[in-house]
Amino acid sequence: MQLTNKQKQHLKSLAHNLKPVVMLGSNGLTEGILAEIELALAHHELIKVKIATDDREMKQLIADTIVSKVNAVKVQVIGHILVIYRPSEEQKIELPRK
Repeated sequence: MQLTNKQKQHLKSLAHNLKPVVMLGSNGLTEGILAEIELALAHHELIKVKIATDDREMKQLIADTIVSKVNAVKVQVIGHILVIYRPSEEQKIELPRK
């Protein structure tokens, strides 16, 4: 799924007030964390994930892995926070037209 810049801006504005739903700890990315992200995306569509590492390359690798494993779209990464979006069956979030 590809998002236009206008759609990404809309999702960023919606995500601004959200708190991180899933937080990666010292254990890193596990199957349990991926399952938790799946549940959160199914329920909310737009979530924040906190990645607690100071290594930029590792953070990017974890973010890309999460996006590919859960079949979501990366909206943005700011600091330690990853914002991802995946529409659910009911489509709770209405995206602007392309």
